[in-house]
Order: sequence, then C-alpha cells, then structure tokens
Amino acid sequence: MAELAPTYRGRFAPSPTGPLHMGSLVAALASFLDARHHQGTWLVRIDDIDPPREQAGAARLILDSLQQHGLYWNETILWQSTRTAAYQQALTKLEAAGLLFHCDCTRATLGANGSCNGRCEPRQSSVSAPRALRVMVPPDTRIKFIDGIQGSCKYDLGNTIHDFVVQRKDKLPAYQLAAAVDDTHQKITHVVRGADLLDSTPRQLYLMDKLGSTSPHYAHIPVLLGNDGQKLSKQNHAPALAADKASVNLREALGFLNQPSPPQAAKTVTAIVDFAIRHWSIDRVLMADDTP
Repeated sequence: MAELAPTYRGRFAPSPTGPLHMGSLVAALASFLDARHHQGTWLVRIDDIDPPREQAGAARLILDSLQQHGLYWNETILWQSTRTAAYQQALTKLEAAGLLFHCDCTRATLGANGSCNGRCEPRQSSVSAPRALRVMVPPDTRIKFIDGIQGSCKYDLGNTIHDFVVQRKDKLPAYQLAAAVDDTHQKITHVVRGADLLDSTPRQLYLMDKLGSTSPHYAHIPVLLGNDGQKLSKQNHAPALAADKASVNLREALGFLNQPSPPQAAKTVTAIVDFAIRHWSIDRVLMADDTP
C-alpha cells in the first residue's frame, strides 16, 4: 500500500451492546496500528444509537478494555446519541434532493435484500405510521472503490438494493446514515474494520456522495470465527476479554492479523503495542487466516 498522508485520521466505532471480545479487539487493534504506524490520529466513537440493544455499562467496559490493551485514543470520544440534530440535517438535505420516501413495509412485505421494492414510494399519502424513511437508489447506480485489503470492489447497488432505511420506524437514525454523517464530521480519512461490514460500504459511499462529502479509504480485515464457524460477536455470546490476559490477547490478535510476533522479551502491553506499531504492515493481513 502506498505511503499515507500525515493527515491520517482513523476510528474505531463499537456499539455498546456488550463488552469487548477477541473479534472486536482484532478490529480495534488493526485500526489503531494502521493509524499509529502512519503517525495518524486514532479516534473512538461510541455508536449508541440503538437503545433497545444496548447493555447498561457496556460502553465503560469497552473503553476500559481498550486502555487495558494499550489502545489509547486521541481527542474526545464522540457519542452518537448526541448527534440527533446532525442526522436530521442530513435527512433534510436528502429530502430536499427528492431522494427520500416513507415506508410502512413489514418484514413479510419486504422484497429482496430488505428493499421496499416499489411498494410505498407511489402511495406516499397513504403510508401509515409507524413508518421508516428510505433513500432511493436509481437502477443505474454502481459503486466502485479500492479496498486496502480486499482490492477492487464493485457493487451494482441500484439492482441489488433499490432503497435502504436511513431512519427507522422508531425515529432512530439507521446505522448507514449515522456512520456516513459522523465519518464526515470527524474528517475520517481511513476506515479499517471487519469484512462483515464490507457490504455496508457502498451504501455509506452512496450517502456521502449525495450529501456532498469526501469519502475515506477503506480496508476490511478478515473476520475472526469461533469454533462453530460463526463470527465472534456479542450476539453469539463471545466471551469478554480478560484484563489480566491483555498481553496474551494482543499476541493472539497480532497472530490472526499475520503480523510479526513480538519477541518474548516484550512482556508488557506497552512493549507489545510499541513493537506492533513499528512492524505493522496491512499488506500482511491479506495472508491472514480466518480461523481462530
């Protein structure tokens, strides 16, 4: 990968639905190391826009765990729950461009990929509450980008997702909108995250384009799987990271990312992280194995 500009700004944006686990540590570590290796700024954003799914105290546990593993952020943490006005401003801009419509579809009436599929847009005067807001995607919309790990990515967005939700029926902002708006607000230049979010990227790029924003560079790392072959996640009850095993956790995460192993003399978290920053190579992640 070409040398990055000194204005590099990266971020890690966990949802407070549970404590940090090994899968999320891998994502956080990759994002952190890529930023620090290029003398960049690394931010933490808490994606607390889905109160029904949040776990009390989870945000504090996540922040504590990051610090226990030597991952310290720059600048003030951004809480998405404080950004309601910004999301509404973005919706107003999309509406003014004629791109939004109300949708009262149920799960049973949705089309492929969760699209409204032309059911609601022609009958806006009769769409009943509760109703979501969707953004229209013209059939000829194609999104292309070069991913730092996955390579050339092309999405025929207009034929696969005719529309997608930007405001939920409960009036909460949808993830795609919030991520696009806040990456722009925080001037994020590089997003390093799990490949499970790869299909979110074309939707976020589409929104950024319609909102007149500059898009960041993306790199999607392989997803860490459990023994059952499923993605390690809070929903799958992945165990929380143990603070007293931080050094072991870091070595395991670096191994998954196919990075050089810190010498045994590097016994502290600080020593391991410092070594990892100096020797980080995102190109090596291409060879990483998806097994734990």
